[in-house]
Amino acid sequence: MTELTESDEGKPVKTADGDQIGMISGVRGGTAYVDPDAGITDRIKSMLGWEDVDEDDYALAESEIDTVTDDEVRLSR
Repeated sequence: MTELTESDEGKPVKTADGDQIGMISGVRGGTAYVDPDAGITDRIKSMLGWEDVDEDDYALAESEIDTVTDDEVRLSR
């Protein structure tokens, strides 16, 4: 399993087929959160290291992650 860290904030999250479904908005206590409606403001906040997790974001279980690269988080299904 792959554990995400704060350095992964702002990375796009893609399905196994390569479709982008959101962006890592923050990592809290080893749990990553995905913002499905990330806009330019959210991307800038992430680049600046400002976590932006809110009630519309979804927790991402480690078991759902296939790979994490410098550019993206790819889901296993």
